[in-house]
Amino acid sequence: MISLEINGKKYQVDVDSDVPLLWVIREHLRLTGTKFGCGVGMCGSCTVHIDGKAQRSCITQVGSVQGKKIRTIEGLPEDHPVKKAWIAEQVPQCGYCQPGQIMQAAALLTENPNPTDKQIVEAMSGNLCRCGTYPYIKKAIRRAAKEGKKV
Repeated sequence: MISLEINGKKYQVDVDSDVPLLWVIREHLRLTGTKFGCGVGMCGSCTVHIDGKAQRSCITQVGSVQGKKIRTIEGLPEDHPVKKAWIAEQVPQCGYCQPGQIMQAAALLTENPNPTDKQIVEAMSGNLCRCGTYPYIKKAIRRAAKEGKKV
């Protein structure tokens, strides 16, 4: 039995410790905001926060996160500056990669509340978007950085 804390709630799941965290989140806990993309940690669709750091849940073994605080897109408040900026800048097109993009951006702004454009590009470079909304993503992160200072 694996004990997890996700979005402030405690869960017990009966899975092997080497099962990817992504599958536990999606299939066992039915938190389907976190997406499956590539399955090898290269696209960023499955990004979640583990103890505040952005990590790829598709390559994270569930046994390695016992005792850690996990946050999925469902656990990021609706009034979070990044979510608000994403809406204001009309970032999503198909929307599939957006939960991972948002989680990566939120982690970036937690670590660096006022990133340069170069730092934004570097931090977001591992999150792929087939629709090519990268300019909108950068603009939304800049907006969220400004709005976050007001909070």
